[in-house]
Amino acid sequence: MALLLLSLGLGLVCAQDFNPQRIVQRNYDISKVSGTWYSISMAADNRKRIEEDGDLRIFIEGIQVVEDGGLKLSFHFMLHAECTDVAVVCGKTGKSGEYTINYLGENSLRILEADYQRYVILHMRNFRNGTATQVLALYGRFPELKSSFLDRFHKACRSHGLGPEKIIPFSNQDPCYTR
Repeated sequence: MALLLLSLGLGLVCAQDFNPQRIVQRNYDISKVSGTWYSISMAADNRKRIEEDGDLRIFIEGIQVVEDGGLKLSFHFMLHAECTDVAVVCGKTGKSGEYTINYLGENSLRILEADYQRYVILHMRNFRNGTATQVLALYGRFPELKSSFLDRFHKACRSHGLGPEKIIPFSNQDPCYTR
């Protein structure tokens, strides 16, 4: 029995090995993005918006492709110390991996890169009350990811002008986690 548990544990660790050949950065097969996701880390040029009680501090639950090719994002956030579930539908733009959302203002959402079985990095621009906010999010298929995936996210943040002081780790921070 102990050997079986050890094998299972090692299998899960190996399943998270970073493989650059699996990374997709264009021509996305959006059907492979569907499923359960976990919030791993977020970064924003206005960090207050993703800090505790920030209006863009969300915890992803899942992504589903809808009939017209858009995406349905299911997530939750804390509102008055209560978990609040939300689902929004992102409209297709005609460009692979790019969408629009009407949530707390006008938003554009773009997939920066993905390994469909392990992680996805999203880039969002929120326009609200004449102010633009840039947000990057790292979602994983597992509640935690190895440091190689976090390094990849940090690199994406740097390429969008977001330094380490703008990044907040979300692993094990979800107050509503029940999965």
